[in-house]
Amino acid sequence: MLCPDTQQRLDAAYVFGTTYQQSCTIPVLELLSRFPEPVFYQLYLQYQDSKGVDKMWPIPVQNLNQMSSTSGSSRDVRRFFLVDGLTGRANSLTESPQSVRYLRRLLLSVYVPTNNPGDIPPFQLMVEYSTLTVPSSTAAQVSFSVTYSMNEETMQRNTAISVGVLGILSLLLAMLETNSWSRRAGQQYISLTTIAKALSFLIGNLANTFFFVTFGTGVYWLIAFKGQSSTVDKVLPSPGGTVETDFIIFFSLAFAFKALQLIHLLIIQVSISIFLIDWEKPRNTANGKESHDHGLSVSAWRTFFVANEWNEIQTMRKLNPVLQLLLVLLIMQVIGVENIASRDLSLTILPGGEEYTAPWSPILRYGLTASVWLAVGLVQVLFHLVIYERFVEDKIRQFVDLCALSNVSVFILVHRCYGYYIHGRSVHGHADVNMEAIRANLRREEENLCALRGLEPNSETQTFEVALTERVRQRLDRILLTMKEASVATHQHGGAEGPQEQITKAYYSMNRFLSSFIEHAHKDMDYILKDKLLLERIMKYEFQQPIERTIFYRDPDSITFSNVLYYGHELTLLLFDTLLFCIIDLGSQDLVLATILTFAVQQVIAMLRCYISRHNVSKKTLVDKCFLI
Repeated sequence: MLCPDTQQRLDAAYVFGTTYQQSCTIPVLELLSRFPEPVFYQLYLQYQDSKGVDKMWPIPVQNLNQMSSTSGSSRDVRRFFLVDGLTGRANSLTESPQSVRYLRRLLLSVYVPTNNPGDIPPFQLMVEYSTLTVPSSTAAQVSFSVTYSMNEETMQRNTAISVGVLGILSLLLAMLETNSWSRRAGQQYISLTTIAKALSFLIGNLANTFFFVTFGTGVYWLIAFKGQSSTVDKVLPSPGGTVETDFIIFFSLAFAFKALQLIHLLIIQVSISIFLIDWEKPRNTANGKESHDHGLSVSAWRTFFVANEWNEIQTMRKLNPVLQLLLVLLIMQVIGVENIASRDLSLTILPGGEEYTAPWSPILRYGLTASVWLAVGLVQVLFHLVIYERFVEDKIRQFVDLCALSNVSVFILVHRCYGYYIHGRSVHGHADVNMEAIRANLRREEENLCALRGLEPNSETQTFEVALTERVRQRLDRILLTMKEASVATHQHGGAEGPQEQITKAYYSMNRFLSSFIEHAHKDMDYILKDKLLLERIMKYEFQQPIERTIFYRDPDSITFSNVLYYGHELTLLLFDTLLFCIIDLGSQDLVLATILTFAVQQVIAMLRCYISRHNVSKKTLVDKCFLI
């Protein structure tokens, strides 16, 4: 090794399993002073056989400068030198040399396993020389490295089998999801929309497949390589080799497909149809008769309040993204866990300044970073579900309670014939009352002096999955068409009074139809309530189709409707954030930059999600955007 360094860093090259790289620039005069005459070396491996007898095994040396013109391979030699300043002298030994030939590159290649090398020698030294002209050239570029490799055919085969098996399962799952969507959307024939949906589901499942394969690969090598102590029989895939290249390709596909899956999810969430059913009845007038002007006798602020709360929980998650980024950065960089991803057997978290640090392995770095990210995310989710929601605040279930206090139900349609229903009809009859009446009503509920809040008698279940019949959907479409025509007329006429009245009438028509539908007022459009089977919940697939009557599936956990919110897709968001953070980190080798860019992307997506959802809520509920604060 021509490059000067501390003895501790130089000795690291002889630690088996440590990928070593060293390069420097040395003045030509220093080379000549250290090696006034060429010295030839011959490399041997000293070892002991099974009987304990010391033996020497000559290590073959390849001269990369002497390539065979027929086979393209370098010629094997036995000896090599570091510096030759003698051959380039002009006339005599007393004159200064006109050229200096030196060892520009020295590579020691180790092939594992060393006990049964086969056709490939376990140790091989490759040398490459270069020539400098004196005195025009003043410095020489020198590099020395030690690399390790092994047969990668088994790794490639295992990866191919994993991708193939999981890919087939992804295809079958995509077919099931497409069939479920077509039933929920009322699609009876295959169309371009059906094909697009099938591709979207397949892309999302393949994203999970590639993630599991790459994550499993990273964790495997963390355990298999870093867990070796006395005997080293496994080394990391070669840098730039087939296994590492396939890993980077699969990882990139996982990120790209997960991003497309997230876009598809956001498009669904920001385009849902949502209706707010106001159950509040008009108060009696002074002469003892009910007012027929529902718009003047019932306050709209309760509906505005529910719409605002719905708008606020759009991007609520089970974990704090900022805390997630800070904790991962703290563990990886401040504590120093990132140092475990080096190409050596060391598990030192904070190496000293004089210790040699091997280059990073992208497989180890990804496996380590993804493991830390998922571990921190899992801890946050468990803390949120087990502690925070139980003892501090549960916004999802609080929204259901708010609907019951406001006397407003929420009817959500995700697909044409499928959605969710939150029953918010007040058990006290009226919700537009003063503070004293509200407290009295709550006390009555605490003391069980009134009916339960559920849709069914003696039931507390307020949330349901809804599978609509075609007849109900057609009735909704007629009302929605009236609202759309009135909205277009309002836009064309600059908010004229006539079209505005049409929108108001259409709104009250929708409110009356949905409220009467919930009250079983339409015998030809009735519904039944039932529980989902365990297999239906697992597969997210309804075995029974709503032909004659709409089906309301009970949701005892009161969180199924969160599927139209960030809250219900925490796993998808967590995997996307993991892949985003890791791909930035692997590309830049900078955890701080990865933290900043990941935070920026999260904020941009959340702001776009809130902005578009706010516009959609205002359009579907007819609550003006100025009231959505």
